[in-house]
Amino acid sequence: MTIIAAVAGIAIGQADPKISDYVQAGFKDAMFKPAYHSSSQKELKKINKDFAQSYKIKSSVIHYKEPLMLRVRGKIEGTDAEYIIKGTKRVWRVPHSGLKLSENIATSPGKRQTALDFGMLSTPLFDEFFTAKYIRKDRKTGHIVFDVTYVPALKDGSRHRIWVDPVKKFTSKREWYSQMGGHLMATFVYENEENFDGIWMPTRMSVFNADSKLAGVTDYEELKVNSGIEDSFFKT
Repeated sequence: MTIIAAVAGIAIGQADPKISDYVQAGFKDAMFKPAYHSSSQKELKKINKDFAQSYKIKSSVIHYKEPLMLRVRGKIEGTDAEYIIKGTKRVWRVPHSGLKLSENIATSPGKRQTALDFGMLSTPLFDEFFTAKYIRKDRKTGHIVFDVTYVPALKDGSRHRIWVDPVKKFTSKREWYSQMGGHLMATFVYENEENFDGIWMPTRMSVFNADSKLAGVTDYEELKVNSGIEDSFFKT
């Protein structure tokens, strides 16, 4: 081996990890029923009102599909309701009353729930939506820490700091920082991961507010991964 080759080998070995090394390229979709435990509206509201409101949806079923499609069906105060995000459009429906509210969220990327919200890293997340910067390797857990921000074109200054299990490739912890002032909004802990034909996905999420108070615990029950959800299921 020449000196040049040896030096090149050292340089390659010292290169920072890239987020592309930790995404689950095989992840396509997921379906589950969230079971809320120990949720506190008082502590949830300290995060923000919209976040607290989401915990009022009962008996819900969540369908998620790449790229960035979400459908939530459940009951709000006993009334059936549906919530869909597809592309830059967000829709609320209340079938019983015929109510339908639509919103263009092209300039509000923070309103789009993604696989990151559920503790997953997928390829479409980092395709013209998020960008990630390597921070360090956590000494205690060995997990890889990245700062995740929206691409400049989306003009949203909020930020997420994530801890990624380098073997199972899911997010074990996420800190969410506000767009204005960069204040800590909430910390999410993802655990009880399960393997679905090579795709690791957490089955429990605990959220803590900026006061480090436990605001809610959610279990992902009846979880199915890559079951083949059709795009038409997210029709707005």
